[in-house]
Amino acid sequence: MKTTIIMQEKNQTKVEIGSKAAPETFFIKITKDGPYLLYGNPPINEMIITPNEDGENWTYRNGKKFEPKSQPCSLCRCGHSKNKPFCTGDHVHVDWDSEETASFEPLLDNAEAIEGPELILYDNETYCAYARFCDAKGRIWNIVQRAETPEQIELAKRESAHCPGGRLLIWDKKEKKMYEPDFDPSIGIIEDPGIRVSGPIWVRGGIRVESADGKSYQIRNRVALCRCGASSNKPFCDGTHANFKWK
Repeated sequence: MKTTIIMQEKNQTKVEIGSKAAPETFFIKITKDGPYLLYGNPPINEMIITPNEDGENWTYRNGKKFEPKSQPCSLCRCGHSKNKPFCTGDHVHVDWDSEETASFEPLLDNAEAIEGPELILYDNETYCAYARFCDAKGRIWNIVQRAETPEQIELAKRESAHCPGGRLLIWDKKEKKMYEPDFDPSIGIIEDPGIRVSGPIWVRGGIRVESADGKSYQIRNRVALCRCGASSNKPFCDGTHANFKWK
């Protein structure tokens, strides 16, 4: 399928191609100058980035399971809570910028298309969460351009699927669809011991994110929300936590 056809198709819905919306009971409401309110009681687990034997980021392993004490529960987005990932009200006592600056337009609107014989990689670097799975076994941008065998195609899909922010999306030209892993509505609290930082809130399974003014962002299967308070693309993570070693 031609890139232009894909671009026309995606503008027909608020749900990203390849994604499906979670049941309406699951959603996140951003409060003005305050935390994320999480509705629907999805599971919340620590997700720890784990390398392979070559030292490349390769998978996630489960860490702690977090049990909210209230519904909806409040998740910290200023970076200063004393009980992370939950909010403890510290946002009112610290100097932080809570302004939402992200676009409401579909992620694919500003994505670069890299085409190979079997796959098209869509890359919107604004949504990079710096998880670095895209560098394992050869950088995904290079893999896509030469991927022809089932093993090469699977590797490209694997690397894109591990991108928590959904920056990287794979279109399978033969199957004529966007590849997405199958996630139940769930929340991952990412830890990145490889560079000794704490990462974003990984929102999975098509959970809707609503801005403080009541407008919803595009529903996507994979979303990474800032929890250090310093992203320039709020509410989404832009990898800034790695720059100043936030933990």
